[in-house]
Amino acid sequence: MAVSGFEGFEKRLELHFSGHDSLGLRRLRCDALAQVLDAVQCTVVSAVGNRYFDAYILSESSLFVYPYKMVLKTCGTTQLLRSVPCLLRHTAELGLRLRACRYSRGSFIFPRAQPFPHTSFAEEALYLEERLPPSLAFRKACVLPSSSSHSWHVYSASAADDDDRLAAGSWSTFTVEVCMTELDRSLARRFFRKKGDERSGDAVGADMTDLTEIGSINPRTLVCGFAFDPCGYSMNGLDRDSYSTIHVTPEEGHSYASFECTGRWAGGRAEVLDSLRKAIGVFRPGAVSVSFCMAPNVDENQVRSAVGDALEPLGLSCRSQAVEEFPGAGIVTYQTFTPRRE
Repeated sequence: MAVSGFEGFEKRLELHFSGHDSLGLRRLRCDALAQVLDAVQCTVVSAVGNRYFDAYILSESSLFVYPYKMVLKTCGTTQLLRSVPCLLRHTAELGLRLRACRYSRGSFIFPRAQPFPHTSFAEEALYLEERLPPSLAFRKACVLPSSSSHSWHVYSASAADDDDRLAAGSWSTFTVEVCMTELDRSLARRFFRKKGDERSGDAVGADMTDLTEIGSINPRTLVCGFAFDPCGYSMNGLDRDSYSTIHVTPEEGHSYASFECTGRWAGGRAEVLDSLRKAIGVFRPGAVSVSFCMAPNVDENQVRSAVGDALEPLGLSCRSQAVEEFPGAGIVTYQTFTPRRE
């Protein structure tokens, strides 16, 4: 817990592996996952899975485990990057080889409250540099600037810029990360528990999902929502091999919500943009940032234009945009939006 309030902005770590077992990372034992999360200082509060991946709601955000991909996202003062050494030990026991790593985050609301190695982006990048295997030769750390104080930080390391993931076709997918601050007060109140409500976090979370219409963002999604005490909400959504997730810190003065999803740009852009628009509409924020990580063969100008067009009906205008290419990890775009000035 930060001195002035809870840190909503998440730290996000995505790891890709190679191996010969069809289950791969999904073979990690419960005690192994517990050790990884203990290093981060968080725990599992709810879990669900399908034929493609497992999704965990954590005491601070979410964890997604595919056979050869893991996404760990945590908020507050968790020490996310401390998961790396422990995780690499357990994956080596399974015969898995790390092929790529991407770490991303926004600008912390309470940066002075963050513990090592998250005291600065330079420290975070150095921590990863010293702990990732030398086989990840393509490395880059970059801060994508904005017109506000909310910059986007990305560290990427890959075994090659044309590795097995290209042949496997995983470049056909993208990840969008949305950060929202200054949430509409009346909407933010829906993420507070009622006094005296002693039901489980899953039960109250299901009510919050229905009340806020989060479940309608993508009607095909299996939604697993969880409500914290006295306030706060997390959701993981499963739609075949794609996931979505929402996390809400509704306290006035430092309110924050995030939305993240994966999908395919080719043939599915209209659906993705519709989900993006609906998710932001749930919170009516005063400031929004949108980051896309996509394949190197996708037209980033088309993506940025489409995002701007999708948010315009919500009364939001693009205030800044940046783009950066990361060897072996694709292209990252970053845009910030605020309400249009009349």
